Amino acid sequence: MTIDLRSDTVTQPTKEMLEVMFEARVGDDVYEEDETVNALEEKLAQMFGKPAGLFCPSGTMTNQIAIKIQTNPLDEVICDRTSHVYLYEGGGMAFNSGVSIRTIKGDRGRLSAEQIEANINPHNIHHAISRLIVLENTANRGGGSYYTLDEIEPIYHLAKLKKLSLHLDGARIFNALVETGEQAKDYGHFFDTISICLSKGLGAPVGSVLLGDIDVIRRARRIRKVLGGGMRQAGYLAAAGIYALDHNISRLKDDHLHAKVIGRELETLSVVERVLPVDTNIIIAELGGNTSADSFVSHLEKHGVRTSSFGPHHVRLVTHLGVKASDVDYVLASLKKEFH
Repeated sequence: MTIDLRSDTVTQPTKEMLEVMFEARVGDDVYEEDETVNALEEKLAQMFGKPAGLFCPSGTMTNQIAIKIQTNPLDEVICDRTSHVYLYEGGGMAFNSGVSIRTIKGDRGRLSAEQIEANINPHNIHHAISRLIVLENTANRGGGSYYTLDEIEPIYHLAKLKKLSLHLDGARIFNALVETGEQAKDYGHFFDTISICLSKGLGAPVGSVLLGDIDVIRRARRIRKVLGGGMRQAGYLAAAGIYALDHNISRLKDDHLHAKVIGRELETLSVVERVLPVDTNIIIAELGGNTSADSFVSHLEKHGVRTSSFGPHHVRLVTHLGVKASDVDYVLASLKKEFH
């Protein structure tokens, strides 16, 4: 038996999703003639209250395109110091956009308007020009922590006042929405651009969609081409995204429940110093004593339970649609065997 808790990116398409993919009506998306891609882009744009969308291979690409089209070289991007755009996109902001990066120590990956305002540069030739704020919801390294719209609204007003753009890295935004009960459409009002990932908890095999205004997406399409993101008959993949949106959102609550159960068990282990609050589907445990993350991962691997080292003394476990209640029971039993 293998239970893969390394990430929610390891999900496999279900039989029903594959059937929909095989039946997709496709065309050449670079010519904007793939009707399934067009349908996916329109569906997500309407869900989030934005005029248009652009289907891309990955969330890294949608984030990088959003940064590119909203900044100029010598500008500065403001983000949390643990954010995906800073830590896990290969230095893409510098390579693709020639921008400086101002990182802030937030609360488990979440920033406040007050923190951001204190880090906006004055207009002075000695400083980069503060141009773009990036928020991540949910926050990966924050253990799946999330913003509410009430927390986002003052950041939106600050961005308007200071004439900064606001981008949402919404790789796991639906995990946040099923917890808060808020409406996706309200996000369109607050953000200039939004990146939505389909290949994590929603279970599609590939793809993210960038949302924005008509002119923003027109420019984004050009940058996607330059980055090699034109995928031709991409409707087979877009069909999986449509299926995921129709069938796999509400079930994210199951993933959150499973994560909380695992988190509570981890808190009982002598080798665990603490567990970050489990808000959604990500569990981060800090190990105590002489227990290294690598050894913890190795011990569980013997039972077929795959987890991730998240630093010298931190491990990450992520639940997803490939993890059933019986799998959670097996994980709990494996933890007890190895660490009690």
